[in-house]
Amino acid sequence: QVQLVESGGGSVQSGGSLRVSCAASGYTGSAYCMGWFRQAPGKEREGVAVIDSGSATSYADSVKGRFTISRDNAKNTMYLQMNSLKPEDTGMYYCAHYVRAFYYDTCSWSKFAYTGWGQGTQVTVSS
Repeated sequence: QVQLVESGGGSVQSGGSLRVSCAASGYTGSAYCMGWFRQAPGKEREGVAVIDSGSATSYADSVKGRFTISRDNAKNTMYLQMNSLKPEDTGMYYCAHYVRAFYYDTCSWSKFAYTGWGQGTQVTVSS
């Protein structure tokens, strides 16, 4: 079972930038997906960006061109660089992980596919 710990959240004004990190420990598998999800008060948890073990990435339409997901294999750490932040980006940001059944499977955007979750880090964007 992989353990995930997020860090780097905080408060920023609209238009600002933040980078959140997710440190992974334990066996992540050779064919995995990792993702960033967020949840605002009273709303469903939604996918923001995903990256697979081959470094293929995909983004929610709401963050395309503003957010960048990446990972550093040497540090077992995944990042989410968030630029041009908007108040609607406010929420608890979670990193998540699951092992794909087959290496070339496309990563799922469903939160139910992910079996490992971090505790979350708060991102607040003020107008």
